[in-house]
Order: sequence, then C-alpha cells, then structure tokens
Amino acid sequence: MLRRLLPAALLIVAVAASARADGLRVPPVGDPEVKKLCGDCHLAFPPALLPARSWTALLDTQADHFGEDLALSPDEVQRVKAYLARHAGDAPGGGGAPKFMRRVAPTGTPKRITENPAFLREHDFADRVWQDPKVLTKSNCLACHAGADQGVFED
Repeated sequence: MLRRLLPAALLIVAVAASARADGLRVPPVGDPEVKKLCGDCHLAFPPALLPARSWTALLDTQADHFGEDLALSPDEVQRVKAYLARHAGDAPGGGGAPKFMRRVAPTGTPKRITENPAFLREHDFADRVWQDPKVLTKSNCLACHAGADQGVFED
C-alpha cells in the first residue's frame, strides 16, 4: 500500500512546488529607513525588480521623481541608492530575481518596474484591467498581489 501512495504523494509535492515556482518571490526592502523613505508614498518596491543602474538613475533625478520632488537630503539619497544597488536584480547573486532580470538589455535602464520586459510579458492584460478602480495604475502591485509588500508576486 505504501508503495502505491508514495508516487502519488511525490506527484502532489511536485505540482505544489511547480505552482509556487510560477510566481515571483523576491526579498522585500529590509532596511527600515529605506522602507520608510520609499514606502511613505508608494509600495517600497523590492530592489531586485530593477538593475542597479536603474535605481541609480531614479535617485540621480530625485527632484523629478515622476513629477514629484522627493526632497531627500544628500545623505538619504546616498543611503537609499547604496541599499537599492546592493540588492538590485543585477547585483552579485542575482538580487533574488534572475528570471525578472533576464530580459533587461545589458545596457537597458528601465526607469519603472512596469517597463521591465518581464513585467510587460507577465502583465499583458486588456485595458479594462488597468482601468479597474481597484487597480488604476500598473504600479499598484498590491491590487492583485496581496503579498507584494513582502516580495511575493504570485497570482
């Protein structure tokens, strides 16, 4: 009897592991100060979702951060920039999201996570999805991914 149950149990484990592997899990922002500085206005996006050069470019233009002035001190900019670069998707060790970085051109510098080719491929939805009042913007990850603030982007 045990011999018959073992293959079935292994199949269930394999299917469950495969289902989990379909989602994206990355380390969330772990530095409390960086999380507060970035998370006061929007989700503190996991740094692994962009290459280091993108985070650097975003902070180099902090006076015009998508139409807003971040008003960060030079020390805060350096702290945030260093943290994000250290944990970026192209950081040594892959930053935890090698699948997400795979399609970014070697010199590509997406300024938005929503411009990352992997995001575009995974989020090819009809306009009505983006116009839903619960979603409204492509950067509102929490609308569809309840665990986004913990780095869990599973469906």
